[in-house]
Amino acid sequence: MPTERITFSGHNGDTLSARLDLPKGPLLATALFAHCFTCSKDIPAARRIAARLSSMGIAVLRFDFTGLGHSEGEFANTTFSSNVDDLHAAANYLASRNMAPSLLIGHSLGGAAVLRAAGDMPSVKAITTIGAPFEPGHVTHNFGGALSEIASTGQAEVCLGGRPFTIRKDFVEDVAATNLSTAIGNLKRALLVLHAPKDDVVGIENAAEIFGAAKHPKSFVTLDDADHLVSTPEDAEYAAEVISAWAGRYLDLRPPAPAPATPEGIVHVSEADTAGFLQDINAGPFHHALADEPLAYGGTNKGMSPYGFLSAGLGACTSMTIRMYARRKGWPLEHVSVDISHNKVHAQDADDRTGDKIDSFRRVIHLAGDLDDAQRQKLLEIADKCPVHRTLERSSHVETELA
Repeated sequence: MPTERITFSGHNGDTLSARLDLPKGPLLATALFAHCFTCSKDIPAARRIAARLSSMGIAVLRFDFTGLGHSEGEFANTTFSSNVDDLHAAANYLASRNMAPSLLIGHSLGGAAVLRAAGDMPSVKAITTIGAPFEPGHVTHNFGGALSEIASTGQAEVCLGGRPFTIRKDFVEDVAATNLSTAIGNLKRALLVLHAPKDDVVGIENAAEIFGAAKHPKSFVTLDDADHLVSTPEDAEYAAEVISAWAGRYLDLRPPAPAPATPEGIVHVSEADTAGFLQDINAGPFHHALADEPLAYGGTNKGMSPYGFLSAGLGACTSMTIRMYARRKGWPLEHVSVDISHNKVHAQDADDRTGDKIDSFRRVIHLAGDLDDAQRQKLLEIADKCPVHRTLERSSHVETELA
């Protein structure tokens, strides 16, 4: 996915660092991602979700809140309310580029922030929270014994995620005074709540309270064994899949008509896992699949192999071609199924004198219905007129260039 490194002014004028992940094709919608407390825009879950959404035609802006990651400012001077103000600054930046966000995604305390901010963003149509607390004050549980020191001296150093942060009294008082019940009840937008039952940072009961306070349309999906940061590739992939499938119901993702030279549009393929072979395959905003290699060949077996997709294309085209012919003839064909297997055979086995190996596809067609022998034989002949069959039998021309 193309990524722009951008900056914009935060709530108090500090320069905030951001990444704008853009789709390769037409821009159909924009999402704004708010990261978890003391995290950054570059955590694995944020990257994976952004990649999945951008492949659907949804641009994703993920930024570092004031004083975190690569953004300027003092984290010690921030509060929950200032995070909400940073979200509004990010939304205003997008609006200045005619990309006002229609989807908000918030992780942990970022989820609480998007719930608070959404009411003041008229462009937003849908909201997703991941491991979000119902009460922002929940985050103070991570401060332990430092709370008494903060109360008495005004601030204290707290170790979070192995890093020291200065937390001030203003922050503690601000989150303690924040109640999201009314904001959630008045969202008037579609809401998706993602949470893991084993989340030991923000308990699953928070998801139940958020879901209970919200009005329909609302959805809740469990993240099963995921940790709070959704740190494993498998869990991040699942979250990305769920969000993308859900968002498609509430965002207008109708792409413009494809160019005449590409009547079915562009199929985009991009790596989903640089350590293995997993690939994202997207044909427009609604059609997504995963390609991979079997475990025996170094893959993770999360999708069909490239030859599996080639076989699927042949089988699908065969079935469609048979159905079209039988429908036109009015024949009693009740059901078609096609079994495809692929192998490499020596060219001489196919009367080819090159001596090289060639691809061999074995196709077994199953026809159900009250068909006579002549009709069945004719449908077998029609199978060979399938366009993909013809493409595979004749040489094709592939042009390749560097972008």
